[in-house]
Amino acid sequence: MREQIIQLLRDEVDWAGPYLLLQEQAISRPAQQVTQGSEEHELEEIVSAITGCTSCPLSRTRKNIVPGEGNPHALIMFVGEAPGAVEDETGRPFVGPAGNLLTDIIEKGMGIKRQEVYIANILKCRPPGNRDPQPDEITMCIGFLKAQIEAVNPKVIVALGRIAAHALLNDSTPISKLRGTFREFQGILTMPTYHPSYLLQNPSKKRDVWEDIKKVMEALGIPLQR
Repeated sequence: MREQIIQLLRDEVDWAGPYLLLQEQAISRPAQQVTQGSEEHELEEIVSAITGCTSCPLSRTRKNIVPGEGNPHALIMFVGEAPGAVEDETGRPFVGPAGNLLTDIIEKGMGIKRQEVYIANILKCRPPGNRDPQPDEITMCIGFLKAQIEAVNPKVIVALGRIAAHALLNDSTPISKLRGTFREFQGILTMPTYHPSYLLQNPSKKRDVWEDIKKVMEALGIPLQR
C-alpha cells in the first residue's frame, strides 16, 4: 500500500503542507483489520512528498495549505471542494460557518465525533475570493486527495457539493440529480450530496441532506439517532 501511495504522488505534481492527525475513535476498523500505525505512516509519507508545493498560482495567494484532518482509520471520509477564508487562516478544513454545520451533521445527526471521520478537500489551497476551483487546479491537486483516500481506505466517501462530486465521479450531472444515490470512486461507495455552504443559503435542502446521510449511516451500520 505504501509503495502504491508514493507512486500516485510521483505520477502527479509535487505537493506541500502541514498535516493534522487525530487519534483513532469508535467509527474505525477493528484493530485486527489494520496494521498498527500503517495508515499514519503512509499519511506522513504523503505530507513529506508535498512539502514546498508551488505547482499552481494558488501557492502565491494562500496563507496556509489545508491538507485535511481526521482519523487515519476512518470508515467515512467527507470531501469538499476547497478551503475558505477561515480554513486558509487556520490550516484546517471545514472550520468556518459551513464547517460548523458539517460538524453538526456528523455529531448531532450521525451521533459520532468529528474526530472519528476524515475530512479533506479537492484543493489544498484557497482560491482567491472563494471562487470555484478551475479545472487545471483540480487536475494538479486531485492526486494528493487520491493518495489520502488510498491511505485511509474509507468504506464510504461523502462528496460535498457539485465540484467535489463532479471531480470524483467524472460526471457533470447536476448535484440535484446526483445526490441521494450511491456511486463508486475507485471501488468505494460514494454519496454525493449538497455542500454545507449551500445549505446555509438554502436551509430547506437540509432535509435532502439528512436523507442522504441516513443512507450513509445504514451502509456503515450506524443506528439512527432520531
